[in-house]
Amino acid sequence: MKPCRLIQQWRHRGWLLAASLLVMAALTACQTVGQSNETPTGQAAPAAPTTLVLASHDSFAIGEEVIAAFEAEHNATVQVLTLGDAGEALNKIILSKDAPLADLFFGVDNSFLSRALAADVFAPYPSPLLEQIPDDLELDPEHRLLPVDYGFVNLNADSEWFTQKDIPLPQTLEDLTDPTYKGLFVTPNPATSSPGLAFLLATIDHFGEDGYLDFWRALKANDVLITDGWSEAYFEHFTVGSGGAGDRPLVLSYSTSPPADVVYATDGRTKPASVNLFLPGSAFRQIEFVGVLKGAAQPELAQRFVDFMLDTTFQADIPLQMFVYPANPNVALPELFTAFAQTPPDPVVFDPFAIEANRQRWLQAWADVMSQ
Repeated sequence: MKPCRLIQQWRHRGWLLAASLLVMAALTACQTVGQSNETPTGQAAPAAPTTLVLASHDSFAIGEEVIAAFEAEHNATVQVLTLGDAGEALNKIILSKDAPLADLFFGVDNSFLSRALAADVFAPYPSPLLEQIPDDLELDPEHRLLPVDYGFVNLNADSEWFTQKDIPLPQTLEDLTDPTYKGLFVTPNPATSSPGLAFLLATIDHFGEDGYLDFWRALKANDVLITDGWSEAYFEHFTVGSGGAGDRPLVLSYSTSPPADVVYATDGRTKPASVNLFLPGSAFRQIEFVGVLKGAAQPELAQRFVDFMLDTTFQADIPLQMFVYPANPNVALPELFTAFAQTPPDPVVFDPFAIEANRQRWLQAWADVMSQ
């Protein structure tokens, strides 16, 4: 504790006793009140920024200047806590519900939506910004999870690799099981990855419950590579995403991934090295949501950040940061995005509650096949 300096020097001996009494009173006041809230100029010291913790999956990305705008407006410090791929991150949020790791969580998608809601970890918040979001993206009528972005999970191919090898691009899902494409495809695990689960659901929709496991058996026999998450599949094994270090020219990713080839290219290219493969029945519409966690340390500030995520400043940064579509249609898409991102003709749209009712059974059946 800093000492009070209310009395510097007394020059008249006749006031010594009075001064001593005043000093004692001043010291007592210091011990009772503590350090002054005023600066040496007499002005109140500015309040320290409030820390807001945003938990998310590893693929979360947004510009530093965008986060800084929120921090400046709300006198806050935003801490981003990444918890692994989407499925893994949600598991950690659910397991820590009695002692929340964060104030809000971004990254639940429609394949995990019903599971997240059943876990009862999110607090309702009907953001006024929802008026700007299309109704078909809102899947929770109680507004515990609010849509932030959407995209389409589908296959990407390294077109230059196939041209150099004089191998035709696959045209159907069944082609992926042909020996021509043996050892060429990498996809994330549906048990831990939201795009991985989306692809599994697409195969269930396409082949039916009586046929999807036969397709996966054939994929396994054709040396499909299963990774823990999307980032590992794309950046470590996909020949384009890895900069040539990987050996898999086919990857499960997004129809909005090709623009990233140009953004992150080191060779000055102006066109993507990868192309979308809209194989019939392979694409799945994915919506990502954000929600305020129950028991959040800063619930009101978390609500303000949800508003911020749905507003145009944040939304405009999504396409060239996370390479998906912003949920807010009032945002103009970047030219690079409109040039090379695509929407598949007939994406699979699955009822989230049908997913919840069958997820564990489907995943267990898939795991049994892949472990044989």
